[in-house]
Amino acid sequence: MSRSDERRSERSRAGKAPSRASQEADEKLLVDALQSGNAQAFEELVRTNSGRMLAVTRRILRNEEDARDAVQDAFLQAFQKIGSFQRGSLVSTWLHRIAVNAALMKLRSRRRKPEEPLDPLLPSFLPDGHRVDPGPAWSTVAADEIDRRRLLALVREQIEKLPESYRTVILLRDVEGLSTEEAAQALGIGTDAVKMRLHRARQGLRTLLDPHMRPVTA
Repeated sequence: MSRSDERRSERSRAGKAPSRASQEADEKLLVDALQSGNAQAFEELVRTNSGRMLAVTRRILRNEEDARDAVQDAFLQAFQKIGSFQRGSLVSTWLHRIAVNAALMKLRSRRRKPEEPLDPLLPSFLPDGHRVDPGPAWSTVAADEIDRRRLLALVREQIEKLPESYRTVILLRDVEGLSTEEAAQALGIGTDAVKMRLHRARQGLRTLLDPHMRPVTA
């Protein structure tokens, strides 16, 4: 068991939630151990992060075997690059970015099929700039936690129906939380292209969600 593991176990037995200072101390111990080649530290890294990384790669790749392969690739890259890890960020954040990039590389390696056009999902506008069919106003208030979970599941279900390039950019920006610059670097496109693609993806998602959303009642 590594020293950071031991510290967490002690806090767990005492029923204490980790403080910010203790989390930073654990992080420093873990990084020190990783950079010194400690095998237990690498085991801890895999054990504590593989689940979150697999969730990320599954969302991007939508294929269990490919997702697991991408996680393995990500850990291999992490092990090779740990010596140059910059301590200004959390290890988990660093691993998240590596997992995203590994999944995108695998996505690009697939034999690409022609994408369905997004145009049928985009709004139409009148000459005066108003939408032809603005659709119903949405109720933004979820009654309880179950409703919020259902709404989140619905949004993710409809994201899956977007063409791949639009699905990917909305996942990176709105689900995985990458910045515009990070998404552009990961996708190999410019920031303006990311902004335009994201705008169109959100419009398409709105169209897909419209039939499922309860209208606001007066």
